[in-house]
Amino acid sequence: MLEKKYEYSITKEKLVERIVDDENIHLNHMVLTKGTSLPEHYSNSNVYMIVIRGTMTLQLNEQGPQQYAKGNIVNISYNTKMNVYNQGDEVLEFFVVKSPNPKNYKE
Repeated sequence: MLEKKYEYSITKEKLVERIVDDENIHLNHMVLTKGTSLPEHYSNSNVYMIVIRGTMTLQLNEQGPQQYAKGNIVNISYNTKMNVYNQGDEVLEFFVVKSPNPKNYKE
């Protein structure tokens, strides 16, 4: 078999799961229910957030909150302060792609 298969959970509950962590990328799958958020943190690589369900409220550094709906892909540069929230009524689901993998990141 030439390909490698990965699976992610199908849920309406809050979830943070690591899908891929190899020499190329770091890929996470996240689900946030109404009113939940991720802890404030700084990006540790180039980050791409792919919204597949709901609306993400995202605050970066000191700028005001921005909203991104399903179908949006948001690119965030290295060492950016991030706050990610679900302030909408619908479940928020998104993938986070970090490339290069943070363990291989060189400034």
